[in-house]
Amino acid sequence: MKKREEIPVCDTWNLADILPSEQAWEDLFHETESSLSGYKKYEGHLADSGEMLFSCLKFDEEVSLKIETLFVYGKEKSDEDTGNARYQGFSSRARALSYQAAGMSSFLIPEILDIPEETLSQYRKNVAKLKRYDRTFEIILKKKAHTLSASMEALLAKSMEATSGSSDIFNMFNNADVKFPEILDEKNDPVRITHGNYVALMEKQDRGVRKSAFQALYSVYKQFGNTLAATFASNVKQAAFYAGARNYPSARAHSLAENEIPEEVYDNLIKAVHEGLPYLHKYMSIRKRALGVEELHMYDLYVPMVSREERKITFEEAKRMVLEGLKPLGEEYLALLKEGFENRWIDVYENEGKRSGAYSWGVYGIHPYVLLNFNGTLDSVFTLAHEMGHALHSWFSDKSQTYVDAGYKIFVAEVASTCNEALLIRHLLDTTEDKKERAYLVNHFMDSFRGTLYRQAMFAEFEAETHRREGEGEVLTAELLCRIYHRLNEEYFGPEVAVDPEIDYEWSRIPHFYTPFYVYQYATGFSAAVAISSKILKGDEKAVKGYYKFLSGGNSMPPIDLLKLCGVDMQAAEPVKDALLVFAGLLEEMSGLIET
Repeated sequence: MKKREEIPVCDTWNLADILPSEQAWEDLFHETESSLSGYKKYEGHLADSGEMLFSCLKFDEEVSLKIETLFVYGKEKSDEDTGNARYQGFSSRARALSYQAAGMSSFLIPEILDIPEETLSQYRKNVAKLKRYDRTFEIILKKKAHTLSASMEALLAKSMEATSGSSDIFNMFNNADVKFPEILDEKNDPVRITHGNYVALMEKQDRGVRKSAFQALYSVYKQFGNTLAATFASNVKQAAFYAGARNYPSARAHSLAENEIPEEVYDNLIKAVHEGLPYLHKYMSIRKRALGVEELHMYDLYVPMVSREERKITFEEAKRMVLEGLKPLGEEYLALLKEGFENRWIDVYENEGKRSGAYSWGVYGIHPYVLLNFNGTLDSVFTLAHEMGHALHSWFSDKSQTYVDAGYKIFVAEVASTCNEALLIRHLLDTTEDKKERAYLVNHFMDSFRGTLYRQAMFAEFEAETHRREGEGEVLTAELLCRIYHRLNEEYFGPEVAVDPEIDYEWSRIPHFYTPFYVYQYATGFSAAVAISSKILKGDEKAVKGYYKFLSGGNSMPPIDLLKLCGVDMQAAEPVKDALLVFAGLLEEMSGLIET
């Protein structure tokens, strides 16, 4: 494992595009901290005039952008090396400043809601500059029943720093402190398991390597099972507390309302996936036959069903593959991809202490950034396409929307990224003439359905049940969490799979559970992306134009309405059912490819 300083500069992101130096961060921090007292002149005076209201909203917007700059820079520096105490300090100080600002600005929404409707309407009519905040007012007014008094809002804002410990503890444990054992690879050489290489190990043709990696990884999580259960339970309690404080019936209702998503969307997803479980069970039967094993285990689910020569894909090759696959989106999209590839938007390789996984993130008005842990597998090529989908979604939204309307909701965040993956896989399928390669790619596409639609729906069901049980007064012990998780694995994967006891602890290593009711959006986003990519590949020009409008929409309208621009209605179950029919078609093809 290389240390950070050993990674070539050209393979790292250039955070100087956000701030030129660490001293510039310090200067901006102190400037922003000093400016927070500016909120005091507005408190109690928002109803005085439309000009006063506009001035306060503009000031709040400016403070928010500065804090975003501090937080993104600090967190991304910290993610380069999670063991670096200085950058941990940047991240935690920026977070603390955001909590301080939230407390000082907490009067804003209650005071706006206290302005008589007729008066507010008059202000908006007479002060043209307030039009900038039309969508802000729309969202605020929707939350009227869930907004507390100014003093209570201030108290809730101040409490956030004190109640965020469970997420902080998990992230520090999972990214900085946890160390996994060494195992022997297929050449009998020792290799230490890391977050970055675990999936690659699980894709190995050598079953002994897969089993060893699987058992070794989960032995560590089991060792800390009680601690991680307490951490998870604490986060569930936090979500329940804030939901109750805001007069929501549940944490799920609260989380979905934040994104303007009706709860029926969540229920329709799980119902549709349950109806489609026979497809997943058939997939497991095909996988068992393809691998030629008497018993299919959880460590057999990632290895390709068809073997092929394992070759490392270079990052240069990966970029070329992505550019070719995304040609249907047009020259403007491709030009932006190239700009990102050539101008250090991307932090490419794993290094000691680097945050695991991948993400895209940035600051409004500055290009987005992408963190990868690229390892040369086909999966890592798809991760590049996925994260650049996020990045360009942000780029288009920032270009077309004001700061207050640019930040799209999480519900639509996975659509652009997954659409890129769907376009890439279909391009690879269309351009291969090799039957073995085609079988490998069909396998990969099916695994996207299994991993994104089915698996994330299972995660969503786990979340719904654990949060419900906590609400009913049950104690979320490690034993209970493992029991729930084991049952769901049996139900989803079906009779062909031996559900190994180690998988019972998988809940304890999922970072997204610390953002409650997030994961279901991977499944809904995947379903929407399959629908949109199908329209684009059919040459539907209206769909392409609608997709660009969607990418540029930011948060200018509710997420459900943004997707309707692409001809997709996620309030109905059809997009999920249609996606599962695509999966069913892939199953039929794979079955034939294996037999021949």
